Order: sequence, then C-alpha cells, then structure tokens
Amino acid sequence: MWKFAFRRLLIMIPQLIILSFVIFLVAQAMPGDALTGQIDPTMTVEMIERQRALLGLDLPWYQQYWNWITGVVTRGDFGRSFAFQVPVTTLIADRVGNTLRLSLFTLIVMYAVALPLGIISGRHHGTWKDKLITAYTFIGFGIPVMVFALLMLFYFGFNLNWFPTRGSLAPGMTSDMGFAYIWSRIYHLILPGLSVALVSTVGIVQYLRGEIIDLEQREFILTVRAKGADEKRVYNKHILRNALLPIASFLGFQIAFLIGGTILIEQVFSFPGMGSLFIGSITGRDFSVMIALTLLFGAATIVGSFLSDVIIMIVDPRVEIE
Repeated sequence: MWKFAFRRLLIMIPQLIILSFVIFLVAQAMPGDALTGQIDPTMTVEMIERQRALLGLDLPWYQQYWNWITGVVTRGDFGRSFAFQVPVTTLIADRVGNTLRLSLFTLIVMYAVALPLGIISGRHHGTWKDKLITAYTFIGFGIPVMVFALLMLFYFGFNLNWFPTRGSLAPGMTSDMGFAYIWSRIYHLILPGLSVALVSTVGIVQYLRGEIIDLEQREFILTVRAKGADEKRVYNKHILRNALLPIASFLGFQIAFLIGGTILIEQVFSFPGMGSLFIGSITGRDFSVMIALTLLFGAATIVGSFLSDVIIMIVDPRVEIE
C-alpha cells in the first residue's frame, strides 16, 4: 500500500501543475484583468497603463504565469487580493476553517443518515419501510440543493426562527468564551449542513440498498445460508461488509465535493467560507483570489481521488489498485 501511495503522490505533482496552467489560461481569457474592477473614473489612460506595468499585468501571459507559479511553489505566495488589499493566503486562511467545518459537519450527517436508511431499505426491501425510504430518495433526487436550502432557510430560519439565517458565529462571541463559543459555531452549521446532507444523502441510500439486494442473490451468500450460518452473521460479515466497500470508496470524493460544493450554500446562508469568497472574487474580478481558490478546489478533487483509493485498500487489503 505504501508503494501505491508514494506513486500516487508523485503523479499528483504533474496533475497539479497542469491544473494550475489551465486555470491561469482560463483566467487570462476572461475579459479585463485584475485592475479592471479597481479603476478610478478620474484616472487617465497613462495612469492606468502605468499601474498595470507596476502590477506586471503588461507582461506576456507566459511570463505572468511563470512569476505566479514560482511564487506559489517557492514562497506559498498566491499574490495579493486587489479587492481586499491583503495577501491571498491571509484571505483564504480566514475563510478555510469555516468551509472545512461546514464540510465535515455535512459529511457526518450524510453518512449518519444514509447508512442506516440504506441498510434498512436493502434488508427489508419490498416492505413499508423500504417504500417509505424509497419515496424519500425519489423526492431528494427531484429537489435541487439550492431550492431545498432556500426552503429550509425560509421555514426554519425566518418562519420558526429556530436557527440563525446568516454568519458562522454569533456577534460578540470570542474563542475565550469556552463552550458558548463552540456551541455557537455548531449552531450556525446545523441549517446549512442539513440542507446539503438531506438531499445529497439520497444517492448513497439508493446505492447501498441496491448493493445489499444484489448481494443477497449472489451464489456465495446462498451457499453460506445453505450451510446453516446464522442470519445475523450472514448480514454483518458477508453482505454488509461487501456492500459498504464501494460506499467507503466514495468518502474521498465526497470530501472533495463538499469542499467545492458548498459555494451556493454559503451564498444562501451568507456563510463566510471559501465558497462565498469565490463568488465575490468572480463578480469583483479579483483574479488572484479566483485563481487560488479554483486551484485549491481542483487540488481537493485530486486529493479526494487519492483518499478514495487508499480507503479502499484499508477497508479491504485484498484489493489491488494500479
């Protein structure tokens, strides 16, 4: 497994380089540049050109890319935000914690809901329990996450006033307030986290249900039952173990998806994470922030693929991945 992990880590290096190159070219192809949104109407053409030269925006694209990528690799410097006038790394560091907390909370809720429902639906397929769970998954497939989030916000946030409707922390809360601070963080995660989890979980439920039903008909399961094995042992050792293997492989991809997929949710709930920062960087033409975040989202997907393969090998060492 260690050799495989080392090879995959080496492969990730050129993947990230190619990804950074493509992202930089796409950003260059967009109309305007980083200075476009910051131009004062009173500035003359000569003043604008002089400012572009100071920022290196008049250089050929390949030279701009080289300057940028060498700064990223050698110093961890993604440039400076033109909108906030602070280093990009500082800006992202202030937001990344919120996005990671939201993603982790959502992931825990997803699997806490999906695994029991999928097991119950598969084990009791054809019963009223299975029909009820299947109806829930059909509704989940038919509702976009954005629409469901707005409904949750309106009903539980504005109508019932059970949860906060914006932000990641109550005003005036500081880290030295102990449990009150921790609870405020969790309290602000519940509504946006549930909005994503309750819709995103339906795919896992249906997949797990199908795996269990399919495994029940396999010859090796029928053989084990014919030998008089205890039904509980058949399910726990043979059916569930094999059914959960592909679900475990989704974990890495789910982590990557949630980190990048919370963009719209953060906008709906005015949640100060990387998603809302990314949308703001596009509308404000803050190219340095936009390129850095796009690269991080892409890197999260690559790392997620790597984690999925590693998780498979940990869950079932018999699996060999080339």
